Amino acid sequence: MALIKVFSHLFYRLKLRWLSPPPSDVWERTRLVVLLNHTSLYEPLFSQAFPWPFLWRFVHKMAAPAASKTLDRPLVGLFWKLMIPHASSITRKRDATWEEFMKDIAPDSLVVIAPEGRMKRPNGLDKNGKPMSVKGGIAEILAGLDGGLMLIGTSGGLHHVQAPGQTLPRLFKTIKLDLEAVDIAAYKAAMAKDARAFKVAVVADMEARLARQPQS
Repeated sequence: MALIKVFSHLFYRLKLRWLSPPPSDVWERTRLVVLLNHTSLYEPLFSQAFPWPFLWRFVHKMAAPAASKTLDRPLVGLFWKLMIPHASSITRKRDATWEEFMKDIAPDSLVVIAPEGRMKRPNGLDKNGKPMSVKGGIAEILAGLDGGLMLIGTSGGLHHVQAPGQTLPRLFKTIKLDLEAVDIAAYKAAMAKDARAFKVAVVADMEARLARQPQS
């Protein structure tokens, strides 16, 4: 991850925008990192947005679901296993793999998720030609967190760097990321109390934030 951060600084220009002023202790209090507009496996390039102490915690305390078909690929899978040794392999079905991931979230975990659950292709759809949407798993994660901050990052898209199916990234591009730090307790209090209504409200909010993504 350190090598990726250095590589990103050397070969890419990050255009970072905070949607609201972050608290001074944002990096210490963040419990959940949400990445919206998932377009490429090269999104670790956004690591240049994070200070080194947070990146260290990011790697060692991370709890993250990763698609089993990605982790099972010979070279790409090995890369992700080396970079994120604590990644949980999950399928696209609501089965035991998701439940195991939820059980692995410890009190000091830093949870990282791309809540759309799949990558957007250059045509704006997923690989099966279906519209992108936010899955309800993000609400389940939030329900289990009592405090701290949720760091919401909205990518400007990385198809100009590497689109799904392409092997090598294009260098010397500008990458864009919007960040917002949200108090988890206050966020949950503003949502519906009923579990089902809470999930619907969280998904609707995330999709509204996704619609305001930075220009690609």
